[in-house]
Amino acid sequence: MSRYFEKISFEQFKKDCSDDIELYNSYSLPKRSTKYSAGYDFFSLYDFILKPGEIKKIPTGVKICMNEDEMLMLVVRSSMGFKYNVRMCNQIGIFESDYYNNINNEGHAWLKLQNEGDKDYIVKKGDAICQGIFTKFLTVDNEEKIINERKGGLGSTNKEEK
Repeated sequence: MSRYFEKISFEQFKKDCSDDIELYNSYSLPKRSTKYSAGYDFFSLYDFILKPGEIKKIPTGVKICMNEDEMLMLVVRSSMGFKYNVRMCNQIGIFESDYYNNINNEGHAWLKLQNEGDKDYIVKKGDAICQGIFTKFLTVDNEEKIINERKGGLGSTNKEEK
């Protein structure tokens, strides 16, 4: 059984975020805040402001390894929606085990936030910006054998391989 978070490589970090090695070395992997927390908090790599009506794509610097029959659901923290009306554009991000180390982006987990409130949403480096919840999933008993495998990153599972 293998389930863990790790940083994307510095090479991927340079492509997606910054070539700042100190920033790369300083950010934290997701963790639970309390003994009974269901979700692992993901932390902002840098300060940013999300203005009312604005949408931002946010890198986490994290990739997720998990078992084949598991997924990670990435969701906003409750306080973000209740207090500030900040949401993820896709509401819930689903990461499957085959997203890890894909050829497009190493499995780098991103989120896209939208401020639907009427005030600036201010985030400081190290603030928790979303949470990931691991869960097992079930499949039907009479499913035809699936031979397709993920080759790329986001949106690649519905593309037929040539």
